[in-house]
Amino acid sequence: MTTTTADTLTRLPLQTAEAGQQADRRWDIDWLRVLVVVGMLVPFHAFRVFDTRDPFYVKNNAQSTALNWYLILGDTIGMQLLFMLAGAAAWYSLRHASASRFAWLRLKRLLVPLLFGLVVVIPPQLYYAARFHGFSGSFRDWLPNYFLLEPEYLGAWDGVGWTPAHLWFILYLLVISLVALPILILLRTAPGRRLVGLAAAAGVPGVLLLVPTALAAALYLMLEFEPNVLYYFGYAMLCDSRFEQIIGRVKSPALLLGVLGLVLNILWQSDAVAALALIPEWLGEGTRKTLVAWLFIVGLLGYARAYLQQPPRSRPTLVTLAYLGEASYPFYILHQTVLVILGYYVVQWSLATGVKYLLLAALTYLLSFAIYDVFVHRTNLTRFLFGMRPRPREDRTLAIVVVVTANCSLLFIRASVPWHEISPHYRFFCHPLNSRYQLGRVNIFDQVAAGACL
Repeated sequence: MTTTTADTLTRLPLQTAEAGQQADRRWDIDWLRVLVVVGMLVPFHAFRVFDTRDPFYVKNNAQSTALNWYLILGDTIGMQLLFMLAGAAAWYSLRHASASRFAWLRLKRLLVPLLFGLVVVIPPQLYYAARFHGFSGSFRDWLPNYFLLEPEYLGAWDGVGWTPAHLWFILYLLVISLVALPILILLRTAPGRRLVGLAAAAGVPGVLLLVPTALAAALYLMLEFEPNVLYYFGYAMLCDSRFEQIIGRVKSPALLLGVLGLVLNILWQSDAVAALALIPEWLGEGTRKTLVAWLFIVGLLGYARAYLQQPPRSRPTLVTLAYLGEASYPFYILHQTVLVILGYYVVQWSLATGVKYLLLAALTYLLSFAIYDVFVHRTNLTRFLFGMRPRPREDRTLAIVVVVTANCSLLFIRASVPWHEISPHYRFFCHPLNSRYQLGRVNIFDQVAAGACL
């Protein structure tokens, strides 16, 4: 069974086992996902604190227009690439799962973290946003503001009103995954494969023109759901190997055109070149961004396939990719709340803007990974809440230590405390005939709780 990514962010990256599994692995998808989630998101959202382009939950007094270019880059490429990788992940997942199983996994790995994030992760972020905008009460005093639903204004930059904040991506991905499922199943049938084959047979024009045309049409019709198109293409790309062959051939010109388009887009938005005002109105910001994103995605996919498809040769690189790949989904959920809380204090420091930015980004990385490492990935409960798979059963060292400690404590209590003084609910754990059941079937936390509550 393949170990290739099961969804964009939630798959354990290096479930290394048999050589056959590693041979079927898409290392380029691993690298691209880590590049976007870990490499781009913190710099992007940290720039939001200091840029002049858009509002944000906290803002530095001294702002810089020089940082706007990176915001345009991240806004153009990052999440669009993740939606496409999500479609590719769906193709691998549906190779070994039924439609009902696929839907259940999406609910478990997307809906559960989304609900947990909306209840636990997002409110502190909005509370500090409210404090930055003048609110002076306690978190309890502020909390009713979170439940004010304003459909026309879901940004809640001032900390008033409900918003999914950065978890919009998980919400979109959940909806797309379920809505697109019948079409993905159809594309696996013989007529669906013939349809994909026709698109692949169109060659370079089919790849370079078909997808951006569909994206532009979605924007023109004001569907504003262009990630849907990229999700479908990510899936279709793996249905026919000719797509990837074409992408490999055009990767260099696509990337160069993407860079050129990005520069023109930056100049356009800054009104630096008057001649750009002559570009027709129908080629608006959304269409321009879509075209540039598509060219970048084609170039990145092509170069990743060419240079990152083989497994890392050095063990440190392999271990780093394993850690970052597994951490990427919880890191995404945590990072913006950590950044906004830190940003609330950093913007008050008397330092240069560049120094503030570097400190904010570095501290966000440090604290986000610390929270993940200490509180998220070590227990199956928190892993479930953050959409991660359970820890491998082989990893039982901590469980053995706790079980032995708990049982020794219970034996001591059994020997020193009269039987009638022990709570009836916990007498079962102290009975010597139940030792096998304790070690084999009772959850480890129940045994610890038994020792604590006697």
